[in-house]
Amino acid sequence: MDPALRAKLESIAERHEELGVMLCAPEIAQDKTRLLALSREHAEIAPIAAAVARYRDLEARTSDAEELLADPDLRDMAESDLRDLKQQRAELEAELQKLLLPKDPNDSRDVVLEIRAGTGGEEAALFAADLWRMYTRFAERQRWTVEPLNMSEAGAGGFREISAMIHGRDVYALLKFESGVHRVQRVPATEAQGRIHTSTATVAIMPEAEEVDIQISPKDLEVQFMRASGAGGQSVNTTDSAVRITHIPTGLAVHCMQEKSQTKNRELAMKLLRSRLLDREIQRVQAERAAHRRSQVGTGDRSEKIRTYNFPQDRVSDHRIGLTRHAITDFMAGDIDDVIAALRASDEADRLAEAQGQP
Repeated sequence: MDPALRAKLESIAERHEELGVMLCAPEIAQDKTRLLALSREHAEIAPIAAAVARYRDLEARTSDAEELLADPDLRDMAESDLRDLKQQRAELEAELQKLLLPKDPNDSRDVVLEIRAGTGGEEAALFAADLWRMYTRFAERQRWTVEPLNMSEAGAGGFREISAMIHGRDVYALLKFESGVHRVQRVPATEAQGRIHTSTATVAIMPEAEEVDIQISPKDLEVQFMRASGAGGQSVNTTDSAVRITHIPTGLAVHCMQEKSQTKNRELAMKLLRSRLLDREIQRVQAERAAHRRSQVGTGDRSEKIRTYNFPQDRVSDHRIGLTRHAITDFMAGDIDDVIAALRASDEADRLAEAQGQP
């Protein structure tokens, strides 16, 4: 193993042991803020410490096997063991290098999901609704919670726009590569002659931003209240509960009318606004990094066409990594785990190559 890599790993393993001792100290247990911070750090480096322990064990077993080479009766067995141990050590070294890659600080955050119909009229709105069902069903499989923020329905039953908060474990880590233009090719229900139409919808995945992440001055906001529009029911079209907030410096505007309470809608709108502002900053950083990457899963550009859903050919194609899979009905029902895993693996491979200075 490279000496520099070895030193870094040993340092992390020592820190893990140190944290374990600190977490047992009475004075730490009484300080909830420090206890939380140390517990989080302990949990984050635990996989690396465990892998280092496995590597040490492999080294000890390798040393024992090498000593047996001197025994003629045990030499063949020792050589076989050494070949196996060498392979295990190589695999574990590769795993350790991946574990040392810098983690996206936003990976553990909840997200704001936004889906907007693109080109294609009513068929685009229907496709937006299909994508909404796909992501909500995937969220159910992950045991996440979906909290609708705002929706604008289209005449044929789809959505011109819909947004929601998704709460759960590692939501952003799993969904962040879904941002971009999704294209569908199929025969719409309204098509009498059976012609295939192409429509699009845009998906945005934005990490939820806290107040400490994005500071917004009240003087930079224009807040408007209006009556909610909807299918009917109590408080709809009877009170000014809907809220529209415009961030004057950037021109970003958000709208929320899901709740009957004006106060609640304003809170949700501010969450959405902060997340959009944080997302703008993330896209800026990604665009700067893209020029220095060998390749990338995505640049953060919302206009990038990332995936095609071809219903006549029962095919889903992700254009960023050249991946094609079939069983499109299952995919639209939320069975998207394999594509998400492939996107994450591609990004990890690119970051590992970048860290190793490969072109």
